[in-house]
Parts: sequence; structure tokens; C-alpha cells
Amino acid sequence: MSEVAVEVAVDDYLQHLTVERGLSRNTLAAYGQDLGQLVAFLADRGVTEVAAVTPLVLLGFATEQHRQGLSARSQARRLVAVRGLFRYLRREGMVDRDPAQALQLPRFGARLPELLNRSEVEALLAAPGTDTPGGLRDTALLELMYATGCRISEALDLCIPRLRLADGLVRLVGKGNKERMVPLGVPAQLVLTRWLEEGRPLLLARARRAPREQWVFLNQRGGRLSRQGFWQRLVQHAATAGIDRAISPHKLRHSFATHLLEGGADLRSVQTLLGHADISTTQIYTHVSERHVRDAYDRHHPRA
Repeated sequence: MSEVAVEVAVDDYLQHLTVERGLSRNTLAAYGQDLGQLVAFLADRGVTEVAAVTPLVLLGFATEQHRQGLSARSQARRLVAVRGLFRYLRREGMVDRDPAQALQLPRFGARLPELLNRSEVEALLAAPGTDTPGGLRDTALLELMYATGCRISEALDLCIPRLRLADGLVRLVGKGNKERMVPLGVPAQLVLTRWLEEGRPLLLARARRAPREQWVFLNQRGGRLSRQGFWQRLVQHAATAGIDRAISPHKLRHSFATHLLEGGADLRSVQTLLGHADISTTQIYTHVSERHVRDAYDRHHPRA
């Protein structure tokens, strides 16, 4: 087996991730930075060929990450990159064994999602107003997201035939093209009906040609509303609502799930509404709900 330089192997692996795996630019940059740390660590110890990398050397690399004070999450991400590199090299025949096979990822607790409290949600839903087509659209979109817990991509991909407003239902298409039917509350039904009847036709009339799909939510030019376009509007609406914390569409999804559990909904129902394939993904919201209950207890119980 010919000797392969570590830097050459890393470049080859990153090229593989770019061409064959189609990873995003940000993900590739993170892989490149993490594997650059490995290259520097090995070079400091005189290891320049991949065949000379041993499990003991990689254990030293993992230990060094801990000594640098990296968070468990950052350590895990870096070691995932290293393990991916050597799996690739073994598969391509550049090494005859995988020295990273025994690397153990550090354990870290699940990050609790940030969410909006009920008064913040109410203020955010009221912020856009309904006296302009854009405001009516944004109000309808926010009401939909909080009523269903849908992802922003699911909301922006929504077409009119998937709405059953008379029945108070919407058919969402989630990850893996999996469909789910989710109920709509009365406020969401009313504002969506008004948007479709009063606001959407005004924006659609501005389009140079009719969209190929009957997108529910349109931009000011009559085309499909983009994620970036809505994000900018969301930041403005949050400021109007007096929310001075970072805001994102996903916080409405987190708030939807947590408020349901706080109201007594069972975990399986919330899992179905969110479109989670694995209930363990939904269980994080039970911790959020418990945290809020504990905070309320500590604030209000006289002997807390």
C-alpha cells in the first residue's frame, strides 16, 4: 500500500463530501476546520502519513480537545469528522485498518429548545396587523405555524388544495415527504380564510405570470414567499411585539409543543402533530415543560 500524506487524505475526503455527499458550504467549512486541527496535531508529533496514525495517537487528539476546554458538543462534532475521515480512507483502501474505530464521543445533555411564553406568542401574532396584504399574510402564516407546530418549510411549501378550512384541517408534507393531517384552531381558520379571499388575490395580481403551484403564501411580487423573506419580516414583528430575544420560526414550533404538554396533551399526540418519526425527539419538550413548572413553583409557592 502506497503511503498517503495526511493533508492529501483530508483534501480527498473533503472533495468526496463536496461532490458525492453534497454537503452544505457551512458543513464543509466545519469539517475542514475540525480536520485541520487534526492535521496540525499530527504534524506536531511528526505524524505525516495516514498509515502512521494509531488509535493511541487519536486518543491523544481526543484528550487534547478536552484539555482545550471545548464543549462536549464541539468535541463530539470534531471526533465525528475524524471518524468519518478514517472510515472513508479504509473504504478507499488508503489504510488497511481504521484507527478511529474505538473513539468514544463525549456525552452531553440535550439542549433544551428556547421558546416564547404565551403572552409573547399573543403579542407576536398581533404584531403584523391585518390592514395590509403583507400584514394579513404574515398574521395568517404565524397563526398557522402556532396552530399546527409546522416547520417553516412545511408552511411555505403549503398549497391551497392541502387546506381544508371548512373542516379545520391542513395536510402538511414533512421530512421524507411524509404527510400528516393536523387540526387548525378557529383563529387560524378565520385569518387564513380572510387571507385567501382578500389579501392573496391582491398579491397574485402583481405576478407577471401565474405560479406553477397554488402556493398559499406569496411575496409582494406574487411569487412564492421565501424563507429569507419571511425571516426578515419575523424579526421586525418580534421587535414590534416587544420581544428583545433572538427570534426564529422554529421557536413557534417549540412553543406549540411545550404549551400543548403544559395544557395536558399526551406525548404520543404531540409526536403525531409534530411529525416526529421517533418519540425520543418529542421527549425533549417534556423537559422544557417540567422546567417551566419548576420555575413557576419556585416563584409562587410560599415554601419553595
